[in-house]
Amino acid sequence: MMRRVILWSLAGILSAAMTALAFFPAVWLAPLLEKQTAGRLTLGDAQGTVWRGSAFIGSAPNSSEPITPLLPGRFSWHISPLVLLGMVDAVLQNPSALSDTIHVTGNWHELKISPASISLPAERLASLGAPLNTIQPSGQMRLSWQPLQLSLTGGQIAVKGRMDLAMQDIASRLSPIKPLGAYNLAFAWQGKQAAVTLTTNKGPMLLAGSGTLNNGRLTFSGTARAEAGQEDRLANLLNLLGQRRNEGGKDIIALEFK
Repeated sequence: MMRRVILWSLAGILSAAMTALAFFPAVWLAPLLEKQTAGRLTLGDAQGTVWRGSAFIGSAPNSSEPITPLLPGRFSWHISPLVLLGMVDAVLQNPSALSDTIHVTGNWHELKISPASISLPAERLASLGAPLNTIQPSGQMRLSWQPLQLSLTGGQIAVKGRMDLAMQDIASRLSPIKPLGAYNLAFAWQGKQAAVTLTTNKGPMLLAGSGTLNNGRLTFSGTARAEAGQEDRLANLLNLLGQRRNEGGKDIIALEFK
């Protein structure tokens, strides 16, 4: 008799636990995103559950201000409960921002992310704070990637793959010249570190440089200069970007992030 009572009690507890898991609110994912992005990003207006829900991605400079959407549209997700057994099968969609549905497959230790691209309106970068809130960038950006492989070890994420940030018709309220140019920022990920390369495709403001992104910290060395004949019109903006120096008889701005 006692054995039956114990078995029925355990079954009841398991049933209650599974029911509770099924209805974990989507808003519980917000602290996870904030932790992984050092508080820069969060989820806004999260609806549904952890397993099937939707929200917009935003940035909240401080708790007293409302969450500002950074990307167009809402992201919806579907996560298979099999993740509790170590098998990951998730889908992420946002027709307003993503070129394709993103599929995440694998296990707790290794994940594969399907290729896609995401639109990133440059105007919304100003909500991330200085110096972007002063420069007030505008234009269109698109972040694309080939299949990415992620390894999870000891709470640390290692990435293998390539990402490219294409920036078109970039402009600033501080410059009378619009647009300033078109640029590409390439990330070659190998583990916790990515080699970063900045190149200019066209434009009166010429940017170039390289560096590394290691555990979220950017080390970068590059230059910014004006196309011949545009020096005076770009002077104010360039002075905000870095220290002026002369190389080979030409004035350039040193872009240094350490």
